[in-house]
Amino acid sequence: MEILSCGAAEEVTGSCHLIRANGQTVLLDCGLIQGRAKDEARNRDPFPFDPAKLDAVILSHAHIDHSGRLPLLVKSGFKGSVYTHEASADLCATLLKDSAYLHEKNTQWENKRRLRRGKKPLSPLYETKDAERVLKQFSTLEYQQKKEILPGVTIRLSDAGHIVGSAIVEIWLNENGVNRKVVFSGDLGHRGTAILRDFSLIDEADVVLMESTYGNRLHRPWEDTWAEIDDIVDDIKNTPGNVLIPAFSVGRTQNILYMFAKNFDKWGLQQRQIFLDSPMAIEATEIYLRHHKLYDKEASDFWQDRGSLMGMPNLTFSRSSAESMQINKITHGAIVIAGSGMMTGGRIKHHLKHNIWRPECHLIITGYQSYGTLGRKLVEGAKKIRLWGERYRVKAKIHTIGGLSAHTDQKGLLDWYGNFSSRPPVFLVHGEADTMEVLRAKMRLEMNAPAHVAKAGESIDLNNLEKYQ
Repeated sequence: MEILSCGAAEEVTGSCHLIRANGQTVLLDCGLIQGRAKDEARNRDPFPFDPAKLDAVILSHAHIDHSGRLPLLVKSGFKGSVYTHEASADLCATLLKDSAYLHEKNTQWENKRRLRRGKKPLSPLYETKDAERVLKQFSTLEYQQKKEILPGVTIRLSDAGHIVGSAIVEIWLNENGVNRKVVFSGDLGHRGTAILRDFSLIDEADVVLMESTYGNRLHRPWEDTWAEIDDIVDDIKNTPGNVLIPAFSVGRTQNILYMFAKNFDKWGLQQRQIFLDSPMAIEATEIYLRHHKLYDKEASDFWQDRGSLMGMPNLTFSRSSAESMQINKITHGAIVIAGSGMMTGGRIKHHLKHNIWRPECHLIITGYQSYGTLGRKLVEGAKKIRLWGERYRVKAKIHTIGGLSAHTDQKGLLDWYGNFSSRPPVFLVHGEADTMEVLRAKMRLEMNAPAHVAKAGESIDLNNLEKYQ
């Protein structure tokens, strides 16, 4: 029995871990590698295993860095089942088709450039038909439903509190009378985040794979975040200009809409027109609304009282390009939520073009902005930005809100691992190398935990766990 790290080892994206036991081969996640061009080029590298010989996939949640290579897996010969939560399957129906569409379109543009240079054309990493094929192979589970998916392989999903449907995966393995329990954290949510319940606690494991995204830092208290938001709202009330909110389609957008609905009167939102201008975010929002059984108590009570979690009389879903273009004719009084979250593409760039130069307008940045992105430049105080070859002066007021991360922080990770009744070997995944080292050292020093950093291609021997103590 062994675990092989095939992705998200000393990096944040491309989650992928292979388990071999009892003659079965199971994959935990199959995520897309994201980031710089040279990083994303690795998505075209052959898998370090034969997809045709995989018996099953277990998917922790729908984010593309965990699910985005599933269509490629099918294209490469995988014919087994993908086990995940029902809400994750619903989100994947949107996200994987959109990912395939982007691969097709980006390849078309790249091939035009290659043609001019006399180079051979490329094929898309995968196509819409591949996404549609893998969706037919999904098999859904509820939280706490224990199921034997293969001989000697039993799994159970628990709420990870990250996005709707996100799961912690428990895996029981049996080979020749030897039993091992593997626990994979998936992505653990930020405790206290709106809508979803806090992550579940697991008390038994022989070995743990744990994410470490924010393993070197602590989130600010929620009271500070809410005070910051109230200050921004007060500032906006004094000027009539439009408000732009770039937001990730899954998770962040829904939290913002719920926050607006809860504070509708307090923040005077009835004086504004609110637009959700993102087809993908609209579909994700509708999925969140369908899965109301997964809400925490506060959101569940709000839903039962109001009949909707995010319903507002002045909220408009803008699906078509024509509807989006009409928004740009509005010069004041609009709140526009649109992707992409880091302003690297999507409809938000068009809204920036029409508003960033207006001193009466506001831009609210609600999430982390990676180095090199347009969002990062604005956070760092850029006075001018370039859009489609034209330069625009930044006159709108820029606001940043900290503390809305969808990942738990160092304390949350330590608390989650600390609930195990023993100190099982833990292998850190899904994090930057320096972050992992900080968390590994802290776990060893303060918890006497046998903590390790998972290495790409490293095999974890489940028959000899003593050597990892």
